[in-house]
Amino acid sequence: MFGWVVRIILVAAGAVTALFVAQDAENFTVVQGMVAVAMVAAAVVLLAVIRRK
Repeated sequence: MFGWVVRIILVAAGAVTALFVAQDAENFTVVQGMVAVAMVAAAVVLLAVIRRK
């Protein structure tokens, strides 16, 4: 189950990263990882704000 969540996040991060960095660039994987971490952080903040109300 957790593997599916990680896979979906990485696919979404790959799509967003491909808008800014060429897929054959050497640092594409690093940028994709940073975007994935940012997406997870944004989701956590969003859930915290929603639950606070």
